[in-house]
Amino acid sequence: MSTVSEPVITDNFATTRAPRILSLDIFRGLTMAVMIFVNELSEVHGLPRWTYHAHAREDYMTYVDMVFPFFLFIVGMSIPLSGTQRLRKDPSLPALWLHVALRALSLLVLGLFLANAEKADAARMGISGTAWALLGLVSAALYLNIYPRSNRFPVYATVLRVLGLIGVVILLAIFRRTTPSGGSAWLDFSYPEILGLIGLSYLAASILYIPTRRWQWMQPIWFALMLALCAVSTAKLLIYPARLPLYIWPFGNGAMVCIIMAGIVTSNLLLKPRTNPPTSRPIWFTVGFGLLMLAAGAVFMPLGISKIRATPTWSLWSIGASVLMMAALYWICDIKRHTAWAFPFIPAGSNTLLTYLLPDLWYFLTVSLGLTYLDTHFVAGWPGVVKTLIFTAVMLALAWACTKARLRLQL
Repeated sequence: MSTVSEPVITDNFATTRAPRILSLDIFRGLTMAVMIFVNELSEVHGLPRWTYHAHAREDYMTYVDMVFPFFLFIVGMSIPLSGTQRLRKDPSLPALWLHVALRALSLLVLGLFLANAEKADAARMGISGTAWALLGLVSAALYLNIYPRSNRFPVYATVLRVLGLIGVVILLAIFRRTTPSGGSAWLDFSYPEILGLIGLSYLAASILYIPTRRWQWMQPIWFALMLALCAVSTAKLLIYPARLPLYIWPFGNGAMVCIIMAGIVTSNLLLKPRTNPPTSRPIWFTVGFGLLMLAAGAVFMPLGISKIRATPTWSLWSIGASVLMMAALYWICDIKRHTAWAFPFIPAGSNTLLTYLLPDLWYFLTVSLGLTYLDTHFVAGWPGVVKTLIFTAVMLALAWACTKARLRLQL
């Protein structure tokens, strides 16, 4: 697919005094790397079927179909941690709800920039869609960047944030597209891209979690209810909630919120009983939960296996894989402290929102400059795979360089 300790949508643990959970950063960084790889690989032809997303009517899933739910799962892993830290700093619940709403809105706006870039009508706007999206992402980055303090120019960060916000508002205001009937229209809200989906699902999960956060037993209940909603919606026993726009009903058919709630359950199992140093005991409960999710996914197989249709089996198998990977990483990275192997992924995991946007910034910039050679060359077979690997490495290196230069986006 939305900053630290949640994929694309949570507070950075570097900004708190809580011990950093290395496995969560590394899990997020690995997911970011795979996301960049598979998104670029989707433009390469002539590869085995399992290297692409399964189509809507196909009844199976590939590893590519698990990247998005990994993001959702990590969002859930981080919600209890970031929520606890925020309430310790400011116990005001209205302030927490405002923060959640602004975070979801920010992700939605970023998603709409990405989703509408190809729909922009340059003749109506006076600017190409790629240039419009590039300026929109740069303006958003000015607003979301975490600026170092300056005694000499103490208000510079405020000035840059205000300029960025003004830029976002102006660019959204001038957007125009042409409808199929030939008329003029504003933004298309039908698909808010992955960031928007994460933001709206995060909002829905927060609506469930925040009022019941003190009762850990409620989180498995919410998870089970969302899974039940997914099952009855997929079986077409309940139709209307899944057909409502996410802006009105952010729970959708329950699948995405179900995955986030599973992350919250896993966070409570694995990370809530914090000890220093960490012990391996919570890992066994977590592994058991992961295996249970895989088994439950098999039970729901008659309803189909599909990311596009968001079926229960897709959700549960993605959850099971996420839980088992998180348990393994926690044991390797937080208990055994073996983290040197993960150095290419840690910057991407600790500066996730910027890393997520880097490929889009690269694309919009190169297209705006007319540098499209790589878009039309090395687009088939092994040459395309090698190009994709190099591109992924370059994006990870840029994430490292930006983090080193203290360019960090945070919602």
